[in-house]
Amino acid sequence: MKAAIIANPASGKDIRRLVAHGSVFDNQEKVRMVRRILVGLAAAGVRDVLYMPEGYGIVPRALGDLDALETPVNVAPVDIYAHNTQEDTVNAAAAMQEAGVAVIIVMGGDGTSRAACKGARQTPILPLSTGTNNVFPIMAEATVAGLAAGVLACGGVSRDEGCTRPTYLEVLVNGAVRDLALVDVAVYDDIFLASRAVWDITRVSQLFCSRCKPESIGLSAVGGQLERIGPEEPRGLALELDPDFACKVRAAICPGLFADVGVAKVREMRPGAAVPVGLAPCVLALDGEREVEVHAEERAAVRLAQDRLYVADVEKILEYARQRGLFLRGAQVCYAN
Repeated sequence: MKAAIIANPASGKDIRRLVAHGSVFDNQEKVRMVRRILVGLAAAGVRDVLYMPEGYGIVPRALGDLDALETPVNVAPVDIYAHNTQEDTVNAAAAMQEAGVAVIIVMGGDGTSRAACKGARQTPILPLSTGTNNVFPIMAEATVAGLAAGVLACGGVSRDEGCTRPTYLEVLVNGAVRDLALVDVAVYDDIFLASRAVWDITRVSQLFCSRCKPESIGLSAVGGQLERIGPEEPRGLALELDPDFACKVRAAICPGLFADVGVAKVREMRPGAAVPVGLAPCVLALDGEREVEVHAEERAAVRLAQDRLYVADVEKILEYARQRGLFLRGAQVCYAN
């Protein structure tokens, strides 16, 4: 009966507000979301909640004005050393998994979800969108998301019943796994991480996608204009890009920002088969953010992982709860003829 919350105060505020038209996701709205999540968790029977401590104090602020809980919930921070970087999310998720939480609610964008999955690969996460390019997180009302997470945490629906099993990408450097990406990996012609976010598509020479669909936002939308690949399909796409190539794909690579992308070659990826990165030195952008520096003497590759993640499915969980009458109280409902 234990759940956890990771709320990223930095999500929804990166440079894409300057170079594109991304909206700002206010931290006070995250506070309000956490309040509703806690109400939903409590309604499902959760009595213990762990959270990631961070500089803004999203969860403590939510607790400061929360009088809607009929039953008290013990809310406590996990014990991590704060770096004020994404490592806090990685370490917090790892600590939460070690503490035996049944589900981690992650509030952020693709990058926040990615960091949480790095820390807790075997614990279901419920990713709520509060970021910029959100392909992996879902848009769901926080009260309902908290309720679904609570049902999962309390055992009303099992992990195997209530979770999807999406694929992800592994980044290899000199044959060893260096990092992972949930949606896409871009090979960026640069040697510095700089502002991290990617918006200049002309400097991307290769693009690897674990999932793609035309209605997505971000780099995976390029692949989505060529083919639809669902998150649980055991395949991905590897694209070779060339700004001078005649075949152009128009895709929304950032909010309010379209690009015509030359796609010279398309290759299907299968689990376990590594596709070499053809540029060194370079920077690898994971889920839209530059994260891995590849030096001239190093050799990098990307592969679709043979392992799968656990992602809580709000609709599926609450449908099981309805079928099992988990929230029926008192006498049976009488249906009229």
